[in-house]
Amino acid sequence: MFNVKEVSKSFEKEALARQNTLTKPQGSLGQLESLAVLLAGHQSQICPQITTPWISVFAADHGIAEEGVSAFPSVVTQEMVKNFSVGGAAITVLAKANQASFEVVDVGVLADITDGGKHPFKHLQSYRVASGSFNFLQQPAMTVEMLNKAMAVGCTAVERALESGADLFIAGEMGIGNTTSATAIIAQICNGSVKDIVGLGTGIDSAQKIKKVAVIEQGLLQHQAQFIEPLAVLRCVGGLEIAALVGAYLACAEKGLTMVIDGMIACAAALVVCEMAPDAKNWMIFGHQSVEPAQQLVFERLGVQPLLDLSLRLGEGSGATLSIPVIKMACLLHEQMATFSEAGVSESEVVK
Repeated sequence: MFNVKEVSKSFEKEALARQNTLTKPQGSLGQLESLAVLLAGHQSQICPQITTPWISVFAADHGIAEEGVSAFPSVVTQEMVKNFSVGGAAITVLAKANQASFEVVDVGVLADITDGGKHPFKHLQSYRVASGSFNFLQQPAMTVEMLNKAMAVGCTAVERALESGADLFIAGEMGIGNTTSATAIIAQICNGSVKDIVGLGTGIDSAQKIKKVAVIEQGLLQHQAQFIEPLAVLRCVGGLEIAALVGAYLACAEKGLTMVIDGMIACAAALVVCEMAPDAKNWMIFGHQSVEPAQQLVFERLGVQPLLDLSLRLGEGSGATLSIPVIKMACLLHEQMATFSEAGVSESEVVK
């Protein structure tokens, strides 16, 4: 049982009342209006603000990458962790542009790039659970102990964010092979056709896509008897960084911290969380629609609508971070627009 913090319905009601008096037709700002109302409930104030966003990118390798389901070798995970730590990745550029705190967390990269702490990297947090997950065609991707430890890594990231005064949490991910694991999770929970929802991931060709479909179908069939609850699906076909995402999202919901969900990998984690604790969805904003078809299945199951559609398939938390300015504008419009009475503008008869 998870203790999800209640959103303040009274402040949501007051924020909605303010929205309905602003100098615009009701509903004309679309999702910007509902965002402001949602955040008012999160922050228990009529006019919410986003000033201190936090980004944690969780990195881990996947044993299933041995099956040739990715266009890149597993070594790319550790190479990209180094790139994150020195500010050369897309997400680090976006984090800096949005004045967001940034960290990359090694949950289970195949090799420890710090060599046991001898070579520290800027922005890198090392909370290694294992040197990657197992190949889920041979055994469950994680043991129960690995799963629990990886989820705890996500929880501690949220604790760091809250200690820094964060008012918005974004979790990104990095792990060669993780679109295979995420697609398997989504297909199982949503009862989706694997063939219909497998995407291109890192840019695989048609032969690799056929192989990816077969690998996922075989893995789901192999572990079907163990899929008694969402965490079992995560443990059997997921990955360490996806487990960290799940832990982080659960912690955000319990602590009452607004989270912006990124692309397909992050949505797989959000799906697991919402299956376990449905009210956790009240603390989620879905940042963007990626080109991965499995993500749409999550949106349909949860009944949510993403903010942006920029045809992204990068991951890293990039799409969620791109949504920060939109979320901030929603708050500013809500706070700074004049009401009809303040501006001396005649209201619609419908409003009256």
